[in-house]
Amino acid sequence: MTEQVKIIATTGKGGVGKTSLSAAFVRILSDKYPDRRILAIDADPAVGLSTALGVEVGITLDDIRKGIVSSVENGRNREAVEMLGEARFRVLDALTEKDGFSFIAIGRPESAGCYCKVNAYLKEIIELITKDFDYVVIDGEAGIEQINRRVMEKVSHLVLVSDGSRKGIQVIGTIKNVADSLVMYDEYGIVINRIPAGLANDFPGVDSEKLLAVIPDDPVQTKNDMVGESVFSLADNSPLMEGARKALSRLGII
Repeated sequence: MTEQVKIIATTGKGGVGKTSLSAAFVRILSDKYPDRRILAIDADPAVGLSTALGVEVGITLDDIRKGIVSSVENGRNREAVEMLGEARFRVLDALTEKDGFSFIAIGRPESAGCYCKVNAYLKEIIELITKDFDYVVIDGEAGIEQINRRVMEKVSHLVLVSDGSRKGIQVIGTIKNVADSLVMYDEYGIVINRIPAGLANDFPGVDSEKLLAVIPDDPVQTKNDMVGESVFSLADNSPLMEGARKALSRLGII
């Protein structure tokens, strides 16, 4: 295992292809480093990363949390204490092992009245588990607070994903400001995705020095999304795979 785990979190507004990009990252890392341990974390409530990676989701972290909270709410405190004691093993059971990587889904956001201590404890377990891996890829929700609150306090590489729209670029600017206030990343970069052919690669508001890749619209991946195909069916030289590889290279990860 490497000296320090590299944790890559992707985030951006909905519909910009961050889940497909996260899946491409996982594929590239698993292909390039077959002897390393790679973990994919689906932190988006839509659980789309599982489909993009061809994974069947069993239980999520939220399923574990709800079981503990339900015991407390029904007065079964001893049972709840036992479940907390077994939580690390239950989280390990929720890990799905695939050829080249492991996968876990966080599940839906906490409902009103949830137990903060339970959530904090489960997040602590996730952070402990990630230390057993060399690379962790997190597919985040449209924001960064959820990753910080529900998955881990800090990531090594934050990847802000947008399409070419002004709204998308404004959203990643806001996300970065929030991430700065949380002090939750070491390095960051920007990927502009799904750019129609012929559109100029000039994006006002984007720091060109932090622009990792501009990825053209990929019709094959769009079809994959529609029919539920994983990124492993994409050609190695597809726009998505080439763009993801370029982004990881510029981040110094591959």
